[in-house]
Parts: sequence; structure tokens; C-alpha cells
Amino acid sequence: MAQREEVIKVMEHNGGFATLGYINQKVDVSNWKTKTPFASIRRIVQNARYFFKIKPGLWALNSYKDKLPVELLSNKKIPITQQNEFNHSYYQGLILEIGNMNNYETFIPYQDKNKKFLNKKLGDISTIKEFYYFTYERIIRKAITVDVSWFNERKMPYSLFEIEHSTDIQNSLLKFLELQDFNTKFYIVADLTREREFNSKIDLSAFKPIKKRVKFIDYEELTEFHSKTYEYKKLENKIRL
Repeated sequence: MAQREEVIKVMEHNGGFATLGYINQKVDVSNWKTKTPFASIRRIVQNARYFFKIKPGLWALNSYKDKLPVELLSNKKIPITQQNEFNHSYYQGLILEIGNMNNYETFIPYQDKNKKFLNKKLGDISTIKEFYYFTYERIIRKAITVDVSWFNERKMPYSLFEIEHSTDIQNSLLKFLELQDFNTKFYIVADLTREREFNSKIDLSAFKPIKKRVKFIDYEELTEFHSKTYEYKKLENKIRL
């Protein structure tokens, strides 16, 4: 079977669409006569004759364009608020999967449990069903609303992610400010066009205590991190590190 056909078969089995990370995981590259199979997969999905890009990190088959769930495609049939919600939960799902693959315990806010990440519920991807009460109640009230939390083996918050698809970045920074006394990494995830806005907000004197601890990740960087994590884990399993 040709390499392209193997990629197509995996995507067909998944409903005609898949993240690049999912494709990396599911395609059997053991018989591919190349030292860079994942680079080959990235090249294959960019062939416009067979595939098209839905959004960063998410690809679909041209032959399935009329069969895809309507919420996957940006169009006038879906209200903008619903599109924003789908995009938000999509990036939450990517971050959850990255955390899971790196052996962190992952949590999303209770109100997001039933939101969809492609063909799964976010609550089925997160590994923690009850938030860890690691400090005072007043701080927990802020922390529990963060879009994605990764906890380490000591049940302490290792990394916190706020996804700013259409909301105010400053509100997320205020949450992080409440958690400044913990050895926690903070991330704002947004479209690259919002990086300048992020920089202007983080430069405010109110956020000086956390300025050097908050990192901006754009969507393209996040999806590359997601696919690269799948690549690494597949290679790790192959050589049994």
C-alpha cells in the first residue's frame, strides 16, 4: 500500500478527518523506506489533491468535505458564538492530550466536561474528575476556572493554560497573578495576531510579579507541539526507552 493510501485509510477510519498527531500515532510507518516518516506524513497531507486543512493541526479528506460534522467547518450555518466555542474546546483538547502523553494529570473546568474535542468529549480526555484542593479556598476558586491544568505527581499545579480565542487576555493574567506563590508555569494560548496585545497587557505594572513566568503560545506552535509529542512517543515506544 502506498504511503498516501495508508494516511487516507487512517483518516477514513476516523470519519474523514484527524489531527496530525493522531495520524502520526495511527499510521504504521514500520515498512516505510525512509528515515523521516513523520516528515513524509506532513508532506502527504499538504497535497491539495487529496487533503485540505481545516485549522492548525487538523486535516481532512477532500472526498469527505460534504460528510464532515458541520461544526468542523467555518461557515455561515453555524453562529459565530458556536464556532468560537468549538475552536476553544479544540485547543483545550490538544493541550489535554499533550499533558496526558507527558504523564501529567489533566483537568478542565467542570462546565467544559461535555464540550466536544472533535469526536470526543473533553471530560473523557481529562484524567482528573475532581479538582485537587492544593491551597486556600479563595485561590482555588480562581484556579479551578483555568482552561487546562496539568498536575504533577505531588498533586500540585505544574502548568496552567488559558486559551484566548475571543476573550480578554487580562482576565487570564489576573488568574495567574493569584497563583504567583506556586512553582507553576503559566501559558496564554491564542492566535499569533494577539501576541502584541499579550505583550502590552503583561507589561502592565500590576503583572510585574509574573511577567517573566507567563509565556505566549500561538496556535501553530501548539499544534506542532502536539504532533511532535506523538512523534516522540511513538519513537520512544519503538526503542523502549
